[in-house]
Amino acid sequence: MFEELKIISYPDPRLRKISVEVGRIDESLSGLARRMFELMREAKGVGLAAPQVGHGVRLFIVNHTGKPEDDRVYVNPVIFDAEGEETSEEGCLSLPGINVQVTRPKVAKIRAKDLAGNPVEQTESGYLARIWQHELDHLNGVLIIDRAGPTAKMESRKILKELEEKYHAQKAEEEPRKNR
Repeated sequence: MFEELKIISYPDPRLRKISVEVGRIDESLSGLARRMFELMREAKGVGLAAPQVGHGVRLFIVNHTGKPEDDRVYVNPVIFDAEGEETSEEGCLSLPGINVQVTRPKVAKIRAKDLAGNPVEQTESGYLARIWQHELDHLNGVLIIDRAGPTAKMESRKILKELEEKYHAQKAEEEPRKNR
């Protein structure tokens, strides 16, 4: 059912939409999460949000260690009581080739549901807190380039232009197939 999913890249407009809350946690949602883990691993990522595979729902997955037992799914996540500040380099599977310095709160608490519908509440600092915030940004239509400073934006211009050209070429290629 989700085999055709792939990670979408900038400037796909689906990356800029605010995701809707998940109403029902069911097998379809579990299937989406399973496919997202496959795609994340193939791309050697540590997190992936549903909008990055073209699904505008408030769900993201995380695995900051690479060990299967550390797979986590967050449904309808909310981050609160964030504190401190830390700047670190971030990349994004939907912005291949771009790495920018992003300042985020160092400590964050998250409240969500898991795939069984059970409430999840955690507090983390550092890397995992950063991943949560990065993925939550995707649910709100925000990309790392939006959080980058002016110099990083200038340095990323060439890659962004290449991604835009590739996206528009793919769209132009798909158009005749739709009209058949």
